[in-house]
Amino acid sequence: MNIFQKLFKKETTQMSSSKVNLAVIYYSSNGTNFQLAQWAAEGGLQAGADVKVLKVPETAPQSVIDGSPSWKAHLEATKHIPTVSLADLEWADAIIFSMPTRFGNLPAQMKQFIDTTGGLWAQGKTVNKVVSAMTSAQNPNAGQEQTILQLYTSMYHWGAIVAAPGFTDPSVFVAGGNPYGTSVTVDQNGAMKEDVRDAAVHQAKRTISVAKSVKNGLEQDKEVK
Repeated sequence: MNIFQKLFKKETTQMSSSKVNLAVIYYSSNGTNFQLAQWAAEGGLQAGADVKVLKVPETAPQSVIDGSPSWKAHLEATKHIPTVSLADLEWADAIIFSMPTRFGNLPAQMKQFIDTTGGLWAQGKTVNKVVSAMTSAQNPNAGQEQTILQLYTSMYHWGAIVAAPGFTDPSVFVAGGNPYGTSVTVDQNGAMKEDVRDAAVHQAKRTISVAKSVKNGLEQDKEVK
């Protein structure tokens, strides 16, 4: 068996039937990260998780939004998507974040939401959440990796467990080879340049696999005690 066969060998270990709750939390102004979130939700469902797709609150001034027809249209098209709450974080065993990069960092909307989680953190309710992240930008060197790593820095403070995709599936290479999380470049019309659907689905399945192991282990520890 060569290195790539070993690298992409699928797990065959039987897992407990304990169900994982997955929250896919996104921010999107033009639809790219909403699409990534939908693909992640698809992967979560295929892996047997209970899934919620949730958006963070929009904080940009209405005058700015009105000046961008695509932004305004996207907000209207997704007004039915529930807004994330702290209760959703508490419910989730696994969380996948999807957001665009802003100057190599998180968009303000996502950062503002994360900044509201201090109460949960203080109660220990963010500990052992299994998290992963995805992002987008208009070119591959616009801070895509850095944005994901910035998000993960906050997750380390949470006491969360990061489930990065690494190079665990060929779809990661097809999507551009970002081991930290699925990332995609978009043109000025908002069209994705790479084929990242399979990578996003795989990332979600991997996140659920790790979360299931963590959840089962924690439940077994409780039974022993």
